[in-house]
Amino acid sequence: MLVDTRGNQTVLFPSPFKVDIVVLDGDFSLDGKNWSNEEFDRYIMKERTGKRPLLAGELVVTVRDGVGLIENIEFTDNSSWIRSRKFRIGARVAGGSCQGIRIREAMTEAFVVKDHRGELYKKHHPPTLGDEVWRLEKIGKDGVFHKRLASEEVHTVQDFLKMWVVDHAKLRTILGPAMSEKMWNGTVKHAKTCVMGNKHYVFRGPDYKVLLNPICQLVNAEINGSIYTTHNLSDINRAYLENLVRKAYANWCSLEEIEGISDEIGLLTQGDHPNHQQPMVGSSQYKVYMTDRLIEGYIQDEMQANREISPIYFNTSRENGVRLNMFPSNSDDDLTSPKSFITWG
Repeated sequence: MLVDTRGNQTVLFPSPFKVDIVVLDGDFSLDGKNWSNEEFDRYIMKERTGKRPLLAGELVVTVRDGVGLIENIEFTDNSSWIRSRKFRIGARVAGGSCQGIRIREAMTEAFVVKDHRGELYKKHHPPTLGDEVWRLEKIGKDGVFHKRLASEEVHTVQDFLKMWVVDHAKLRTILGPAMSEKMWNGTVKHAKTCVMGNKHYVFRGPDYKVLLNPICQLVNAEINGSIYTTHNLSDINRAYLENLVRKAYANWCSLEEIEGISDEIGLLTQGDHPNHQQPMVGSSQYKVYMTDRLIEGYIQDEMQANREISPIYFNTSRENGVRLNMFPSNSDDDLTSPKSFITWG
C-alpha cells in the first residue's frame, strides 16, 4: 500500500505505477527511517554463483489507487549462507521515483528461509513396505549401504525385510563390517516397525500350497492335502518346508497375491484358532515365520489394551526328536536375527 506516513493513510496516486519486489539482507536495519535509494540498493541480495535468481514469480507489481497485490513469488534458495541468515522482502518504485516524487521503499521484518531438501532425505517412522530402503535408519541415500543393497536388488523396505527373514546372514554380509552391530540393530529395529498391511502371498506347486505374509514370513502350509499350522509344524520335514519358503522368495514376482480376508486364508488357517478367528499380519491372533534356523510363534495378549503381540512359550517334547523349550523374551534383546521360542534337536 502507498501510505502517507504522517497519518498512515492510503494515498490515492493519480496514475498507476510499477513496483519492483526484491530480496534484502536481513541485516538492513529498520532504525534508519530515512534511508536513501543508494543505501537500500546496497542491501539488495543477489543469487549465489551458479544459482537461479533468489526470487521467482511475479516480481513487478502494479499499484492502482494506492494498492498493489503480490500474488505469486517464491524463494529459490535458503538464507543460511549469509551472515545474518535472514532475508527481508523489499519493494521499491521502478526507476526510483514516480512523476518526480520520491516514494520511500518498503521492507518486511527479517525472517529465515528454509528449503525442502531435508524433507527429501527424511526417514519414515514407521516406514512402509514400498519405501525406498534408504528411508531406514543408518542407510543414507546414495551412500555406501544404499549402493550395496541396490547391487543385490534390495531396493525397498519390503525387499530388506524379506531378505532379513529368509537369509539374514546374507543381508548382514551385504552391508559389511562398515555397518557396526549397533547400526545394524538400529536399522533392523526400524524396519520391523513397518506397516505390513493386509496382503498375503500364495506359493503353489503340484502337491503344496504355502501362505506367506508380505515379508516372506510363513503363515501356513498345505502339503499333500494336509494343513500344517503352528501347532503341527513339527509333524512335517522341516527342511522341506524351509526349502519351499526359499523357493517362494526366489520366485516372489510370480506368487499369487491375496488382499484382505479371503477363502484362501480361511482354508489354510481352518481350525488353527479358537472360534476360527482369521490371522492378519500386524493385528493377528498369532503369526509364524521361519528362517533357515528358526520358527517363532506369537499370540495376542488379551490383557494388553494396545493390542501388542506377545510370544507363545512352549514347554513340551516329542519322541521324534523335536524339542520345544521355554525361553524368556525381551523386546530389546538381540535384533540381528528372528528370535527362537522353539528349538529343534
